[in-house]
Amino acid sequence: MPTFRFITAGESHGPALTAVVEGAPAGLPLSSDEIDRELRRRQGGYGRGGRMRIESDRAEFLSGVRHGQALGSPIALLIRNRDWANWTDAMSPSPVDSMGDDDAMRRVYLPRPGHADLVGALKYDRTDARDILERASARETAARVACGAVAKRLLAELGITVGSHVASLGGIVARVPDELPEDLNAASDPSPVRCLDADAEGAMIDAIDAAKRAGDTLGGVVEVVARGVPAGLGSHVSWDAKLDGRLAHALMSIQAIKGVEIGLGFEGAMRPGSRVHDPIVADASAGRGGGFGRASNRAGGLEGGITTGQPLVVRAAMKPISTLMQPLATVDLRTGEIAEAVRERSDVCAVPAAGVVAEAMVALVLAAAVLEKFGGDNMTDLRASFDAYVERIRGRGVFAPR
Repeated sequence: MPTFRFITAGESHGPALTAVVEGAPAGLPLSSDEIDRELRRRQGGYGRGGRMRIESDRAEFLSGVRHGQALGSPIALLIRNRDWANWTDAMSPSPVDSMGDDDAMRRVYLPRPGHADLVGALKYDRTDARDILERASARETAARVACGAVAKRLLAELGITVGSHVASLGGIVARVPDELPEDLNAASDPSPVRCLDADAEGAMIDAIDAAKRAGDTLGGVVEVVARGVPAGLGSHVSWDAKLDGRLAHALMSIQAIKGVEIGLGFEGAMRPGSRVHDPIVADASAGRGGGFGRASNRAGGLEGGITTGQPLVVRAAMKPISTLMQPLATVDLRTGEIAEAVRERSDVCAVPAAGVVAEAMVALVLAAAVLEKFGGDNMTDLRASFDAYVERIRGRGVFAPR
């Protein structure tokens, strides 16, 4: 059984989203304010739709936390949906008087190309795609971000940070500095599109405005960077223990993510090996790398499914959102006739928010890997094990003069 895991539940327009996090060590400092900050970051970004003006996400602890510290038991979180007040009949768990009114029940018979609407209706034998889209909605990621905030707090206690920025949006590629800011989120969050390149930021905003006028949507690429990660997380011995595979799984599970790269990613397939692999150097300052550094970090902090001690660099590609105000063709699930896909209230672009969700998923994978490697039912034991390991490997790259 994994040592750190989570599960979410809830529908987009139901009463609330819920989540349970298992494996957080006792004594881990936790506050709802810290989780709420992450939830606010997810709700921001230029191009978001009307739902973000309705919701003001806040997390409530239902179990597992007492007086600001984790107890070591499962942590249950609740995020209420304010929009539920407008959907009490349509999303009622019990039958209601207006069941025969398709409009009142907000039934969906016109599945959107690119969404789970049709394939979910086929798989689960539903005619009303509302039964599918409510759970398939990216609203679910609010619960992931809340769980990720718990993971981030655990990592921060060990000196590991996770941040992100938008690398491209709508085909506009940002110029990324050779050295990323130490506090990546402090540098990217003030931008409406969470971009480090001011020129690209303006072009991205213009592209979002143009897409909105055209009734279209835009996707992009986000980059997540984790610093302070020690060498040795993950494993080469089994396919499902490789950390790069676990990261790809986690990121690909985010709604609308269609590609994941680590380090150079696909670019590495275009180059000779001499321009892909990172020369190893002795570096006494690289304590978390065992006293070994790299002359570059084209591997993105992972070799053989194991962390190297270099910054972990992962990118995720988000396709454009499938709800279009100028809809594509579809088929009516009741009649089989050609029609236009349904228009659900939606964003023009959610790439900036996707970076925050990607941070959460990376943090959750790393937190699980940390606890698998170092164990500990409580923070005292975890810190002791972590510090002893870092101290042990610190001197491996220090060699006596010949």
